[in-house]
Formats: sequence, structure tokens, C-alpha cells
Amino acid sequence: MAGMDPATAATTPIPDLEPLLQAVPFACAAFGRDDGGLRAANDQYRREFGALAGHERRAGLLGALRASEVDIDAGREVRAPHNGRWYSLYWRDIEQQGEALSLLTAIDISERIETLDSHKSRQEKLLFTSRLMSVGEMAATLAHELNQPLAAIVNYLNGSLRLVGQAGGPAQVERALVAARTQAEHAAAVIARVREFVRAREPRRDAHSLAAIAGTVLELLRLEAERQQLDIEVALAATLPDVYADKVMVEQVLLNLVKNAIEAMREVDVAERDLRIEGRVNLDGEIEVRVCDRGSGMSPAESEQLFSPFYTTKSDGLGIGLAICRSIIEYHEGRLFFEPREGGGSIFGFTLPRAEGRA
Repeated sequence: MAGMDPATAATTPIPDLEPLLQAVPFACAAFGRDDGGLRAANDQYRREFGALAGHERRAGLLGALRASEVDIDAGREVRAPHNGRWYSLYWRDIEQQGEALSLLTAIDISERIETLDSHKSRQEKLLFTSRLMSVGEMAATLAHELNQPLAAIVNYLNGSLRLVGQAGGPAQVERALVAARTQAEHAAAVIARVREFVRAREPRRDAHSLAAIAGTVLELLRLEAERQQLDIEVALAATLPDVYADKVMVEQVLLNLVKNAIEAMREVDVAERDLRIEGRVNLDGEIEVRVCDRGSGMSPAESEQLFSPFYTTKSDGLGIGLAICRSIIEYHEGRLFFEPREGGGSIFGFTLPRAEGRA
């Protein structure tokens, strides 16, 4: 047997072994240990793997399973490419009629895998819902407390503008009042969107240019950047597609990340300050936005807790900014992430779906 021609090995059965394998309630097959040819198999094996190319040789079977992009050498659980089902593979060396054999038992575990995936999915949805409720309660309270003073601010600014116009006041004062009103109106719009978000309604998602979103954020932070003697560089891919998003909510996320980046560089020498907003299409086809700074960066312990509610590295912070940002981005089917920047500093980024085919 050991010196058998490999070309005929797969067609040389072991008669006494076949009935034994038929009694096994799982797919079962025996392969020659020397040449790898199939010696015997039960009907279950032929039903489960008969359509798989190379199933009559051990090397052919394992090669076909490797084609499913599962590392079968690292673990025994594999997904068969021909039928999409999961199997747990068990190998055992035996001897039959003086020949050394490798006995394979393949147990179908597809239902178990589906149950685990379903359980994991339910856990993730429950965690997201819990986080959404916690953030929602905080946001609802803040929205209620801020609405009235914001409305009063807008009214005072409108009244001041009328007085300046009637008195023919300086143009600089008028521009400052208009800028202040724009900021207040933007804040009111943010609160209105957050209240919709809290009520679990879908954001008003449409196709929007990332350049336009970044432009709005830069205008809102222009004075802050000037005070910090900081130029904010915007580097967006030339052919960046539109994002499918609620414009105001994404503006709020980007605004929060850029403000954090500015604050992270307060103690950095002016000449070394570098803030960059990048935009590109990642390997998954999503729009990826990255805010890169040259601050002091984060320790591994800090980076693990960054997105937890009430965790903050600021002495006067509440720790809800990044938690709310993450919930908003996840609501947009994206993800918020952090990574250290090469050469020092931090990168905070998020992904958004493309508008193409959705808007």
C-alpha cells in the first residue's frame, strides 16, 4: 500500500472500512497517510464535500478549504467555499489492513456559528441602544437648558444690528454682530438636530460635499485659530465623492474634533503647531475624515477610554463630547477612531458612507 501509485491511490478503496464510516453520524473519510488519496468515505461526506474540487485527496480538500480565506492551520473551524457552511474538522491517525490512514470527521457547526453571530449582533445593538439612551438623556437636558438663552442672544443681536443700522455705526461692529449671530444660529440648529437625534428619528441625510462641511467648520473656528496663531490645512482628495449625511450633525462632529486639536496644542510652540484635516476614500469605499494635530498625544491607557462617557483629559471637561460624536457617527453607519500621529500628536477620524446610490 505504501508504494502505491498516487494516480490510482484515490480509487483504491478499503472495503472493510466503508461500513464502519457509514455508522458515523457526521461526514467522515479516510485518506492514505503516505499519498493522501481517499480510501473510504461515508455517504454524508460525499453529500457534504462531493461537489468540492479535489475532495478525493487530502491535499486537494485542504487546498480548496484554504481558498475560502480561512486559516485552517490556525484552527479547525472552516467555512466551505462551495456551500457556505461551517465545519469543525477533526483528524486522527489510524491503521487499517496494515495501512497508515488519516481519518477525518467534519461536523457541521453552521447553526452554532449563526447563533453566536446573532447573539453578538444583539449584544452590540443593546450596547448601542444603552449608549444612545445615556447620551440622549444628557443631550435632552442640555438642549432644554440652552434653547432659551440662545433665543435671547439671537434677539439681542438682531436688535443691536437694527440699532447699528439706524445710527450708521462702524462697519466692523456690524460684521462682528453678524458673525456672532451666525454662531448663535448654528448652535440653535445643532440643538434642534440633537433633539431629533434623541427622539430616535432618522437624521436628515442627503448628499453633501465634505469640502463645504469643512469650510463651515473653519469659518466657525476662524477667530479661535487666529488667537492661537494657527493655520488649519485642509487636504481633501481631488475627486472626493459626496457623503451621505446630516450636514449639521457631521459639522458638529468635525467642529468638536478640530476644537480638541486646537486645545491639544495650546502648550506647543507656535512654530511647531500643525493642524491638518484630511479626506479620502478608504479601502472599504467609505469617506474617511482625519483631523491630525501635533499635541502631546495620548497614552495607551488614555486612548482605551477616550470614547467612554464622562471620561476626559481636560481639567474643566465633562467628558461627553467624544461620546456624543461617536453616537452620531455610528448613527450614520460609520465609526469614530483614534490613532497616534507619526512624529508626535494625535489623529482623530471618522468614516461616512458615500452618497452615490443612496441620496
